[in-house]
Amino acid sequence: MLQRSMTKTHISLDSLSDTELLDEVRRLAAGERIATARLVRSLVELDARRLYLAAGFSSLFTYCTQALRLSEHAAYGRIEAARAARRFPAVLDLLEDGSITLTTVTLVAAHLTRENAAQVLASARHRSKREVEQIVARLRPLPDVAASVRKLPAPAAVPVAQITTAGCPAVDTRQTLEAPAAATPPPSQPVASAAHRPVIAPLAPERYRVQFTVSRETHDKLRRAQDLLRHTIPSGDPAEIFDRALTLLVDRLEKSKCAATPRPRPSAAASAGSRHIPAAVRREVWQRDGGRCAFVGSTGRCAERGFLEFHHVVPYAVGGAADVSGIQLRCRAHNLFEAHQFFGGEMVRERAPVWSEPGPDRA
Repeated sequence: MLQRSMTKTHISLDSLSDTELLDEVRRLAAGERIATARLVRSLVELDARRLYLAAGFSSLFTYCTQALRLSEHAAYGRIEAARAARRFPAVLDLLEDGSITLTTVTLVAAHLTRENAAQVLASARHRSKREVEQIVARLRPLPDVAASVRKLPAPAAVPVAQITTAGCPAVDTRQTLEAPAAATPPPSQPVASAAHRPVIAPLAPERYRVQFTVSRETHDKLRRAQDLLRHTIPSGDPAEIFDRALTLLVDRLEKSKCAATPRPRPSAAASAGSRHIPAAVRREVWQRDGGRCAFVGSTGRCAERGFLEFHHVVPYAVGGAADVSGIQLRCRAHNLFEAHQFFGGEMVRERAPVWSEPGPDRA
């Protein structure tokens, strides 16, 4: 019966138009929010009556994971939301209409009081996790932690160094780089561990904790930079060194990608038939589009700021001009999307030009 229902659903979804499918997905997402809010509302009452005890479970968490078959992560989020909603019922309405998510509730729940609950929940509406973490940092600012550089213990493995910047404490994050029997990976190519990802988290307004692991070569470069900068940074603080290095890197990247410069020089217009985008055009387009994808969809403008590319509004292949009005910023996904929309299945990847030595008549 279940298989027949799934097949029927699959067939009906295939018959939907693009607009109908988008509407269906929005309807299902709204239904899921409503169902989640109702579950949280019911858990509030179940927890108050402690009905999980009579059912044979020692806690609401074990009841959710074992009786309701929720994952540990899902159970934790819903229990946190239920206990926050028990103190502040407005949480349920915000969950139901999608103004806040379970992740938002778990982040702010411990910091809600009768005095600040309305303001905090209002400021967290429609915010991303990173933005909510900023709100929490303002509610409970933490002091800077001591900067440190230490070598990670890695028995029977390739040792790597852990660098903590912006005042991050040293943490015993054991990362084992297991070498295959036939070959040992070089120290410059450490195997990343999914359990120990880089950490960037706000400690307080305008203060962040940054933590990551680097190779021996990067560690040696840091030590060398500390030695060379002792006259200006006597403490050798990694946070100050990384700030200087990133300032130079960002300046160099902005010059190469968007032709940023404090003293722009006049540049020649693009020659006819050339795909080259003049520096003045790249500079003005980047500023006009705010360093963000300028694609506008049915629900608004794309917010992507990474993987940006200069996009011909009228494709270059059909005569699009490389001037300010003919160039916009696009993220890679929307650049490809518009290319497929225009060319369909006939889009062909361009080949790099083949250069040859000039002959006697071209010397």
